[in-house]
Amino acid sequence: MIIVHHLNNSRSQRILWLLEELGLPYEIKHYKRKSDKLAPKELYDVHPLGKSPVITDTSRNEVVAESGAIIDYIIKYYGKGQGLPSDDNQDADNFWKQFAEASFMPTVVMKFVFMIVPTQAPFFVRPVVSMITNQIQQRFTDPDLKRKVEFSAQALKDRDSTGRTWIAGGDSNGGPTAADYQMLFPFEAITSGRMDANAVPQVIQNWVDWVHARPAYRRAYEKGGPYDYAKL
Repeated sequence: MIIVHHLNNSRSQRILWLLEELGLPYEIKHYKRKSDKLAPKELYDVHPLGKSPVITDTSRNEVVAESGAIIDYIIKYYGKGQGLPSDDNQDADNFWKQFAEASFMPTVVMKFVFMIVPTQAPFFVRPVVSMITNQIQQRFTDPDLKRKVEFSAQALKDRDSTGRTWIAGGDSNGGPTAADYQMLFPFEAITSGRMDANAVPQVIQNWVDWVHARPAYRRAYEKGGPYDYAKL
């Protein structure tokens, strides 16, 4: 049995989607963020990093952390062929699942941090902090994020002009692969109202809406509880 240690408003939502797509039985152990938005200390009892997602596989006596590692683990041991790209698309699948967390998400997180920092600064220094963070965003963060968003949008367009397609071609049954599960969170992050909607290409919004309409995603959403990155 797979136990998902699920933190609200976190990357663990994509693990629930994967499990629902594969039709696997699993349990959810819910954890709630503290008032400072950080994970609770109870997650350190599961894994030394104290982060989510993390799963416990009681059948194999394994604890697995990190989204990419979890996704690969579940597909490898329980997918029965689902979630695997075609031979021709293996390199693309590997690229996108690495790109999601190694390149895309760090820039998204930096953008969100610089948006929040001025609101947390003491009132008398807030104008200075705001000026500095705005300059950093304009010179570095925003152009970098724009490149990554447009690059991802073009990849979807290259496969389907509407964006309603799997980013690495999908598996043999027409379902998502690891690339899609990994790209879900950054795509949800930029389409959840935290960014200017005009800066999000329509193909990415189409992709997110398309995924959100899938029965497996809806089941995962219902079981996962409150999730600010999707409103179904």
